[in-house]
Amino acid sequence: MTVVHDFVAIGLGPFNLGLACLTDPLRSSDGLDGVFLEARDGFDWHPGMLLDDATLQVPFLADLVTMADPTSRWSFLNYLKQSGNLYSFYIRENFYPLRREYDDYCRWAAERLDSVRFGQQVTNVEHDGSSYVVHSGSGEAFRARKLVLGIGTTPRVPDALLPVVEVRAPASPPVVEVRAPASLETPGSVVTHSADYLAHKAALQQQETITIVGSGQSAAEVYYDLLSEAPAHGYTLTWLTRSPRFFPMEYTKLTLEMTSPEYGAYHRSLPLETRDRLAREQRHLFKGISAELVDAIFDLHYQQRVTGDGPRTTLITNTEVRGSRRDGAVSELDLLHVETGEEFSLRTGGLVLATGYASTAPSFLGGVRDRIRLDERGRYDVAGDYSVDIAGGEIFVQNAEEHTHSLLAPDLGMGPYRNSVIIAALLGREAYPIEKRIAVQTFGVPDHLRSAAR
Repeated sequence: MTVVHDFVAIGLGPFNLGLACLTDPLRSSDGLDGVFLEARDGFDWHPGMLLDDATLQVPFLADLVTMADPTSRWSFLNYLKQSGNLYSFYIRENFYPLRREYDDYCRWAAERLDSVRFGQQVTNVEHDGSSYVVHSGSGEAFRARKLVLGIGTTPRVPDALLPVVEVRAPASPPVVEVRAPASLETPGSVVTHSADYLAHKAALQQQETITIVGSGQSAAEVYYDLLSEAPAHGYTLTWLTRSPRFFPMEYTKLTLEMTSPEYGAYHRSLPLETRDRLAREQRHLFKGISAELVDAIFDLHYQQRVTGDGPRTTLITNTEVRGSRRDGAVSELDLLHVETGEEFSLRTGGLVLATGYASTAPSFLGGVRDRIRLDERGRYDVAGDYSVDIAGGEIFVQNAEEHTHSLLAPDLGMGPYRNSVIIAALLGREAYPIEKRIAVQTFGVPDHLRSAAR
């Protein structure tokens, strides 16, 4: 007899992993049957950026489940208890888990969930008239009434930098790895995206010059890491960004309310052009650098200056990469200072592209493209319940809706909220209470004032 699951979830990042945790008790209580397919052989969260002292930018409450179900056995606090680290975490008095710690927590959960299937590279999805059929490279086929896409985002490389990199998508995981073209790789030469930084760190540190492009948290963490070890290696270090300054991430409480159900609904109601403009204007609200790291970078500069160990290092803002090329063992960047209008160039042996990530539609959805709703710019047209199919309530997305839901999409703390909404759509009822209003402020025109104006 062919098994037809209630849903198949594709990809196992933190968001779909959170869905697996929250639906786990519903298998027995509600008979909700789901299976989670992951191409990799185990859970692995941003391995290229698991620096020893790096922390999450959100507190531990933003784990896989707590904001939906504080009593869940899959909480970060239970992980600490089971691993014997709860009291140590308590004494540490820091709400922000280490990134390595969060990665281990997710792996702890993933390895204990019966619904997770590792080593299942999805190759094609089709609809047979009654259910979705998900084909895996292993030869297996999984049937389900509904789909949840959680394949995550892929490293982004601006067009101006494509000439100095080779972009290839390995079979597993579905991430883009960036490195110098094989024919141009010479001793002491390396180009990499920050997503793959740790794998190439040793090669980078053999360079005479290293340049970091970008201005977010990843760029700052890579810069701090390389700066702290520069005295031992003697390389020259450059950090450049087209942003007018090195923006700290705004973390005031009224700004944090923009990661709320109310703001998500308000943003979704705006015209497409307005939403896209806001996406550009609001980047520093959630893609900036933690204030603590900004200060730590300055303090490290000061310390190295006092001790005389400081490397030759340059920080450049307002600078846009307009073009690039390979010249033997180095990359040459064509640069424009956007405020002065001056053009200049930079030659570097090592290059780290901390240029962010982008959501892309996977090729395996080709068989069901006609069932997916897109906006006029070819992106998912994501509804309030995170569905993207024409019929409604059949295909859901995780972290592919920044253009519709704004800051909520990548925020770990809002993952349990989104999963609560998706679960309600899967079940036809709220298994976990869904907050309708949490913000002090009102986005848009308040109803009572709109009525008074009439």
